[in-house]
Amino acid sequence: MSSFKSFELLAGDHDKGMVLLGDHAMNRLPERYGRLGLPDNAFERHIAYDIGIEGLVRKLSARLDVPAVLGGFSRLLIDPNRGEDDPTLIMKISDGAVVPGNHPITAEEWNYRIETFHRPYHNAVSETIDMVANKTGKAPLVLSLHSYTPFWKAFPRPWHAAVLWDTDHRAVAPLLDMLRSDPDLVVGDNEPYDGALKGDTMYRHCMLTGIPHLLLEVRQDLIGDEAGITAWAERLAPIFQTMNADPALHEYNVHVSRTGPYE
Repeated sequence: MSSFKSFELLAGDHDKGMVLLGDHAMNRLPERYGRLGLPDNAFERHIAYDIGIEGLVRKLSARLDVPAVLGGFSRLLIDPNRGEDDPTLIMKISDGAVVPGNHPITAEEWNYRIETFHRPYHNAVSETIDMVANKTGKAPLVLSLHSYTPFWKAFPRPWHAAVLWDTDHRAVAPLLDMLRSDPDLVVGDNEPYDGALKGDTMYRHCMLTGIPHLLLEVRQDLIGDEAGITAWAERLAPIFQTMNADPALHEYNVHVSRTGPYE
């Protein structure tokens, strides 16, 4: 039996009412997939994982003493931040790199990856959120952390960080306000990506259930080493603590999604 773990749970105090997530924290693959036909250096790129996020989530979880769930596999194997019916769930081409191990792919292999990697990760997220909710009797505050490249093709991305969201603005407004209070930071609001994506992690675990949440992106060159990770953990920890102390961020309130009606 394979010892490969599709997720890692970080311990924390469930009474504190917060859950951290790192969907794309790791670039690992089970042995059976080799390197998916790619060179080793592909797994040091953003196409394989969110650079810096594993370290950032670990530091924040420890500093805040809150539980976290880390994805244990590379997004090149299957993307945990996509719905099970999303055609980009298993990418054939990612940022110009053809992924030979993903094309062609049989329906059996597609389903195997969902059942073996994608679904167990999301089950762990659901169970962690439920444990916190049951312990506090309130909605948890769920914060998902990602990173993005400083350039897209030849175009620089000026934002140091960005907050992505659909229509639930409850956690978004205070985070934007506190980050933008630093005159040295350029902070994007639904840039460089839009936060409304049907079936993604925030949609599945928070939009459908009315849990306050947001997705925070940090530019990867700012957290590409230990010093950068530590600096951002020190910046974010007190902000997250302040947000978590707000009773309004522990209430259930379902918001209509920009992606369309809930099924």
